Amino acid sequence: MKATRYEGDKTFTVIEKEIQAPAANEVRIKVAFVGVCGTDVHIYHGMMDKRVSIPVTIGHEMSGTIDAVGDGVTDYTIGDKVVVRPLDDRKVKASDKGFNHICEELKFIGIDSEGAMQQYWNVPTFVLHKLKESTDLKLAALIEPLSVATHDVRRSGLVKGETAVVLGGGPIGLLVAMVAKEVGAQVIISEVNPNRIAKAKELGFDAVSPIDTDLVEYVKSKTENRRADVVFEVAGVQPALDVMCEVAGIRGRILMVAIHGVKKEVDLFKFFWKELSLIGARVYEKEDYEKAIELITANELPFEQMITDVQPLSNIQQVFENIDKNPEGLKVLMDCQL
Repeated sequence: MKATRYEGDKTFTVIEKEIQAPAANEVRIKVAFVGVCGTDVHIYHGMMDKRVSIPVTIGHEMSGTIDAVGDGVTDYTIGDKVVVRPLDDRKVKASDKGFNHICEELKFIGIDSEGAMQQYWNVPTFVLHKLKESTDLKLAALIEPLSVATHDVRRSGLVKGETAVVLGGGPIGLLVAMVAKEVGAQVIISEVNPNRIAKAKELGFDAVSPIDTDLVEYVKSKTENRRADVVFEVAGVQPALDVMCEVAGIRGRILMVAIHGVKKEVDLFKFFWKELSLIGARVYEKEDYEKAIELITANELPFEQMITDVQPLSNIQQVFENIDKNPEGLKVLMDCQL
């Protein structure tokens, strides 16, 4: 079978390896599609070389069909369509307070261990979520990033009739906006890239550039001066941190979606003055995956338009090089059977 390996130094190779029988309590998945995540791009750039075990097969946004089952597997059968929730929480401790998805010794499958960018992948059953037979496996490859969005929106407490401002119109920002809109909120996206603004508008969102428009005044004009009930900070840049406290209304909730690797300045006076809340959100829980599966299965949101390219697994090096040249794209899928 074909498998890809990250070799370091912005290099991927495609190798042939033996198909392995699944161990006890494992299944073997015939991988259909794998989405390229921003984290995968960070790995390509060498930013995570101290974490990943080079050479390594990466990939965690996936869909596929069970091809074989190991001893002791009773809940899954050959032919089942599945996705993987790539969190290995087997070292959970009492001090983790039951929050297994962010436990202290959590391992992320596809980063800390072998991932899905190969034709067949053996995984333990505790990471599986079963799909309906009618589920489109291309769309199912969006379930993992969509689960990030469903978790973010759930953590925010957003409800119908509220106003949400999404700072950043990349793939996760757009998925957050979709979930927020599905909840029944008024959604405004702030994005500096004109191509992504155009894409957000194409998807039916109110999107503006904070470079061309005073975002605070724009949101005030849309909310009878109330400003935002919830602000999703997805951009991960200082200007977004500067404006998030301004655009949030009294007792607004700010959801920190972006990962900030270094300390940043935040106007804490605004938290005091308006009684704001800052809420962290990391990965997802089982219920967030099930919600994402429900949304993908219903397929009432414009998920197809999130997929900007599908490439064969054998083109993996070209895919990452092209993403570097065209970072404005949304979601690139790898067809793992080609």
